[in-house]
Formats: sequence, structure tokens, C-alpha cells
Amino acid sequence: MTRRSARHTPTTIATAVAACAALVAGAGGLALLAKHHSTPPKHTGPMLLAPMFGTFDTCIATPTATPSAGVGNAATARTQDGARTLAETCTGPNGSAAALVESTLSALQPPERAQGPYPLGYTLAVPLLQLFRATEQGWALDTERIQRLARTVRDTQRPLILYLFSTHFATDAPLEKALATDPANLAQTRDGPMPTSQYYGAPLYNWTLARTDTPLSAYRVQATQALLTEMCRLPAQDIAKIRGVTLLGELHHLFPDFESGMGFGGSYRVTDYSPASVAGFQQFLRQEFQHIDRLNRRLGANYATFTEVQPPSRDIRTEPLQRYTEHIDSFAHGSLPIAGWAFAPRPAGAPPAWVHVYRNGTFIGKTPVNKGRQDVLQAKPELGDANTGWRLDMDFKRLPVGLHRIDVFLEARPGRLQALGTRRIAIMDDRQRPPAPLAQQALPASAPPDAALQAHIDWPAEQSSYYYNPLVPLWHSFRGQQVVDYLQFFQGVVKQSCLAGTPHYTHQIIPFTNPSWDENKFAIQVSLRALPGMRLGVSLYGDATYGTAFSQWYASTGHPGYGVTEFHPLKAMNAPALQHTLNQHAARGAQFLSFFLEPHWQGQLVARDANMFSLSPENAPFGSAQLYQSAQRLLTTARQ
Repeated sequence: MTRRSARHTPTTIATAVAACAALVAGAGGLALLAKHHSTPPKHTGPMLLAPMFGTFDTCIATPTATPSAGVGNAATARTQDGARTLAETCTGPNGSAAALVESTLSALQPPERAQGPYPLGYTLAVPLLQLFRATEQGWALDTERIQRLARTVRDTQRPLILYLFSTHFATDAPLEKALATDPANLAQTRDGPMPTSQYYGAPLYNWTLARTDTPLSAYRVQATQALLTEMCRLPAQDIAKIRGVTLLGELHHLFPDFESGMGFGGSYRVTDYSPASVAGFQQFLRQEFQHIDRLNRRLGANYATFTEVQPPSRDIRTEPLQRYTEHIDSFAHGSLPIAGWAFAPRPAGAPPAWVHVYRNGTFIGKTPVNKGRQDVLQAKPELGDANTGWRLDMDFKRLPVGLHRIDVFLEARPGRLQALGTRRIAIMDDRQRPPAPLAQQALPASAPPDAALQAHIDWPAEQSSYYYNPLVPLWHSFRGQQVVDYLQFFQGVVKQSCLAGTPHYTHQIIPFTNPSWDENKFAIQVSLRALPGMRLGVSLYGDATYGTAFSQWYASTGHPGYGVTEFHPLKAMNAPALQHTLNQHAARGAQFLSFFLEPHWQGQLVARDANMFSLSPENAPFGSAQLYQSAQRLLTTARQ
């Protein structure tokens, strides 16, 4: 996730008619180019390290000989030995970011010491909406920027991952501001189109993925076609440098207050409730059930037709319902998290503690205390460890209606339970009848909490109520399919080019590794499955990079390989620990691993709005500086 400061002024949007017309012509051109190039060989060698850094905003987007960001005199004046400035390498008839790529990577791995166990390439991030400029006739492709990107591939000898980037995160493109004024481009909650919001101070555009016939999609496609047309004009040996193409970036459904609204609290507002999406949901149900009677039996409802079915959008606790199937909240799909955090001092290298959960005195499961909770570490830095989170999801769809008691125990040492707390919850029916207490079994023996133990149960809340609506999991399944459909639509554009045979990757988050997040808000689960013609690309942060949560999930998916599109352990690691982590990903089948860097020119950091997760000697938070040094050591030592 990148952050940028705004540098442009908004302009008015032109109609999408010209853009859509260009799509037809562009598709034919790409198909023609695809015939003139043999399919690049698939990458089967060692895992590629492909860091991502600010080539676009510091070089590609530079309009003249004056760069948009500088490094003091090194950027705009010749050095005493006559070396070219950053501005001179970026601009002119042969300008590209190739020199900046080499300068940045050489700071991490000097060419004369390139001996590490993994080859070092780069990720070329292309913000698609930045490939347009405003003209008197409307929005036109910026051919100079597109050519600079192609020349960067041509002039850099290293392999790369081509990242076709266009998500809700702002890129300072003037076109973004214009597109955001058209409600057709915006995701909709039940309350209507979502306005522009903020993410760590930068604009966040709540783009829709429920439709592909929007001006937003037209411009994304037009930019992609133009870029790939230019890339496909390169000699075959240059095209073969592209080891993979990642599609769009983090593509998922959105919700208000994206920065802090990822959890289970507050009013439940998700997307997409646009008329096209509602009609799509009704068609989804028609295809799934064929006849309305079958759906009614599933729901316990009495709909006359599929067109009567509306997506669930109201909370039974606070709003009147005409039908019970209108109810929705974070739990209405039939599962609730029993989650929190716990810290108990343990010897170095000891396995994680376990949390045991009992319902009405009966054991229902246990879960390890090993999930990342950066919020806890920020509030309690004295713990020295973010991996204090735990979560067990309890299916309540078939539980008896009534008052249930949830008891939580910590097993910090084998066989010794300490009570963490009790929660009393109500499983409700569709008539909201008062729940009666249920019979209780005897709890296991437990010891009083140690004085050093710190812990909290976040969910469920005491005396909270839960309603299962069988329409909700169908709604979430449909929303998940919308994510997949948009990815496949966009992949279809890439498949028309000479990169059709190059591996295509998604670039998705895995929200279930964060115990505080409601993954159904994102509706991303379906896109994490094996998809035809696409490989899994995932962004891994915290314990997902080195712990067992991701590896155990991945082993269950059947994926033949994957790419790590963003990587940050969120803690310092020495070189052996980092190499062990990288080795684990390579052994599981990772084809590439990307992490953020900051660009360097002539040994100096390029002044820019830095990414908070960059591995950089100047970036102390999250252990980034030490991770950079560890990567540097790893990439300059003898192969093992």
C-alpha cells in the first residue's frame, strides 16, 4: 500500500465514448502483435527478489529536465566527474528509469558482490491512470510516459515483474479526481455511492468492481492496451525479462472508514448495492436455485419471484424489517469470532501458548496465540512482540436458540489452564423471542492467572446477540464472485498481448490472517482460490511472512505456486533469519517476492513521500532499517 502527496489539480472528465472506441481498435492491435512474438519462456529458476520502488513518480512522470523529486545537487547538476544527473537519464529521446533502477539495486547489492542465493530484479509498478494527460479534446494517453516505461525494460538487464496498478489507493493522477465525480465509477453501500475518503492522509477512491462497463474500466483497459502494445514492440529478449504480470493490485469490496473500519464494530455497511449489482445478485440466485421454491426452502421465506429478493442491508437490533432476510451484520452469515490477545512470558524459542474455548462447559476447540496484533504492540511496546493475537471462529448456524456461556482459558504451559474470562451470549431466532438459559457442564480445573499474564477477550461482547440469516452467505458468495469476475475481465486484456503466455498473478491481501478483521467485508476469499489462467499473488505482512498461518492455509489450497507481491515481517530480522524465511517461501513454490524500497541515486536517498513499509536504512519503524541491512548481507554473501 503506497502513499503519495497530491501534486495535481482536478480537471473535468471527458466522455468515455472515445475511450471505449479505442478499446476495440487497441484489442486488434494487441492481437496482431501477439502473433509476431513467440511466447516468452516461463520462469522456472530460483525465486526472484523483485523489490518495488519509486521509479514512476521520480522519473517516468518527470515532464521536463527538472525532476519532480530531488536529491540535492545530484539531481539537477552534473557531478565533478561528468556523470549524468537523474533528470538527464529520465528525460530526452532515450530517457527511462533504467539508471535509477540500477542505482537503487546497486545500493542493495553492489554488482561486484552479487553472490546471494536469489537473483535480484525489480517490480515495475505502472499506475495506469497516470498514463493519461488532460487536453482540450479530453483525456489523451501520455505516449512519452509509456515509451519511457518500455525503454526502462529495454535498458535494464535485470528480470522484472510488471505491476499493472490501479486500485482504490490514490496515485495523484488528475484523471482519478475527474473519474471520482461520476457515480457510475463508485462502489455503493445501501446508502448510495461512496465519496472519496482518506487513508493515512491520502485520498482513497472507492471504485466499483460490480461493473466493467464504466468509464473507469474503459480508461484502465485503454492504458493497459497502450502500455502492452509498446512493450510488445521490444525485441523478444527484452520481453522475456518480464517474469510475471500482476493484475490491478488489491482488488476487493470496500466499506466506509477504510482506515479503521476493517473490524467487527459499528454500523455494517458493505458494497455493492448499485442497481446493476442488485440485478446481478438476483440472476446469481436464479442460476444457483433454478426455481424460487428451492430458494424459499433454503431461506424459510415466501418470495414469489427472484426479482423480489433484495440483498440484506438492515440490522434487526436497531431497524424495522419487512422480512427477516433483510438482516445483516458481521455475524449474520452464521459464524462469530471468539478472539483477543494474550501475553505470557515464555523462554526464547518456546512454542506458542494456546487458547482453549468452552461453550456451556463443553470443549469446542483451541487456537494458538501467534497472530499479529500491531495495535496491541503499539499500545504496549513493553511486550516486545506483536504476535499476541488469537482467534477461533464458532459456527452457530445449528446451535440451539438460548443463552450460551463462553469460557476462555490460556494454556501457556502444557496441561496448565488459566482462566481468561467468560462471555454470555444469546443465539436468537427470527422472531426475537427471549432466549432461555441452557444447561451447563462442569468446566475443567484451572489455575488463577499469573501476575505476568496480560490478556483481553475482544469478541464476543458480554450479553451480545447473534442472528443467522441464510441469505447472507449467498450475498457474500455473490460479492466474492464479483471480485473474481473483474479480475478475469482485466486478465482478458493482458491475454490479448504478447504477454499472454507470461504468468499472470493476482495481488491480493489475506485478511483472515489478521484476527481483528472481518474478512467478509472484503469478500476476497473466492479470489484466493485457484483461478483459470491466473496464479496466486499475495501481500504478506507480519507473522504471515514467517509464521504458520499462511503456510498452513496455502498447503490446503492446491495452488501450484505463488508470488509474494508485498513482503514485510513488521519486525527486525538478522540475515540468517531473513534467509530462513525466504527459503521457506521458495520451498513452498514462490516464484517471486517483492518488497518496498526507497530509490537511491548516486548513493543518496531520493527525496520523496516515502512509503511507511519501505526497507530502507533511513526507515527505523517496523524493523525496516535492519531488514534492509539483512537483505544487503544476504545478497552479497556466497551462495549456500
